[in-house]
Amino acid sequence: MLSVGGSLRSGVLRIPVRGLCSAVNRKSPGPGPVCSGPPSAGLPAAWTRSGSRTSTGVRRFSGGGGPGAPGWYSRLSDSAPVHLCEDFLVGVQQVSGLPWWLSIAMATLSVRTVVTLPLAAYQLIILAKVEVLQEEISELAKRLRYEVSLRARERGWTEKQSRFQFQKNLRRIVSQLYIRDNCHPFKASLLVWVQLPLWISLSLALRNLSLDQCGNSPAWLQGGTLWIPDLTVPDSTWILPVCLGLTNLLILEVFSLQRVNPSRFQRIVTNVIRGFSVLMVPIAATVPSSMALYWFISSLVGFSHNLLLRSPAIHKLLKLRTQRSDSPYRDLLSAIITKYCCQSGY
Repeated sequence: MLSVGGSLRSGVLRIPVRGLCSAVNRKSPGPGPVCSGPPSAGLPAAWTRSGSRTSTGVRRFSGGGGPGAPGWYSRLSDSAPVHLCEDFLVGVQQVSGLPWWLSIAMATLSVRTVVTLPLAAYQLIILAKVEVLQEEISELAKRLRYEVSLRARERGWTEKQSRFQFQKNLRRIVSQLYIRDNCHPFKASLLVWVQLPLWISLSLALRNLSLDQCGNSPAWLQGGTLWIPDLTVPDSTWILPVCLGLTNLLILEVFSLQRVNPSRFQRIVTNVIRGFSVLMVPIAATVPSSMALYWFISSLVGFSHNLLLRSPAIHKLLKLRTQRSDSPYRDLLSAIITKYCCQSGY
């Protein structure tokens, strides 16, 4: 079975392999899906962006540059996407009239549902197509290996030359298959390239708003709830940071259960992400509660979307051709019990 996660290069040398090209090109590649984001709506610019200091003496990163050249963090915090997110958050709160903590939750849910959920569904479609191709790639690889062995005997190739010709032509064939079915694995990474900048922009926007309003606006001071009445200060109880870390670890474990026999590299990556999830706990305890609240709600919404995309009804709606379980949630629960209860001796 071939790994399809890496980047592929087209071969230069063309070996006449009988029937392979016709097998690859027997389908005409259809037009790929066109993804376009919603146009940015004009939102009220409710915040002054001139440089200033808060009542606590913390320099606001949303301000313009001072006499010296601003650092990269200041430039990032003062960038157009961050200011657009600030206006979006303020607009949601002004239109809805909700408390700030609930307004942040509603804004997070709307962004994750409107922007990232369709991209996650598109990622699922691409990965399903790649999975279906694995059987065809395996058959073509067997035929290619036979053809290369015949040509190696005719031309007196060494084992190293034969292996080079096989790998080069297999990459070309796999690339043609991806083009034919419009499912290059790189397209599955589109979700990451959109979600990560969006997460950073919203996080910095909340930090800017928290520093701007610290001690100046009763809306922020009274916009919290329960144990976090003030959203401009960190959560001293560590409840939000711990919940954030546990949620991220839960998401990671659910994904790791999908791999039956993970490779050594996959195990290393999983452990690195585990460490980063634990590291996020003290980080979330040092930032304003508004940021920690956004991170926690974003993780919860992402986890619920991942569970939603496991539904057989969603797979039928997306017309996925891969074989999926009819009871994915029961299977997931059984896998968790088997891994964490049975192996522990309970």
